[in-house]
Amino acid sequence: MNSGTAGRRGVVAVAVRQSCFLVIRRSEFVVAPGKYCFPGGGIAENECEERAVIREMREEVGVDVRPICRLWRSVTPWGVPLAWWHVEMPAEFIFRPNPDEVASVGWMTLEELVARNDLLESNQHFLAALRRGEILLDMPPS
Repeated sequence: MNSGTAGRRGVVAVAVRQSCFLVIRRSEFVVAPGKYCFPGGGIAENECEERAVIREMREEVGVDVRPICRLWRSVTPWGVPLAWWHVEMPAEFIFRPNPDEVASVGWMTLEELVARNDLLESNQHFLAALRRGEILLDMPPS
């Protein structure tokens, strides 16, 4: 994403279970290696946001999701517009992370994510907006 970002758009999947967010640690083979972030990626030409978030979750962690609603829009520090989608995962699932993109996958609380110094900047902005109440996400109290 360092070059040719004109016209690019991305989606981010926000999955919540028991007051924790699904996060990945990026593999050494992608931009920002080793950083923690919500799963997501680029939207293909002529692809809608919903299809993109489903595809990205399949590609990155091997799980089918159902997009619920768009939560927020932002622009990355390098100028790529992002659509943040609340997604629902099946009750039973097994993560199958793609090692080309994902080093690890797991669940973290809001507090754990906010405390990380290796969280992608765009994700920090999302969490700050969530804490300010700008994003409405139905989460049980922790």
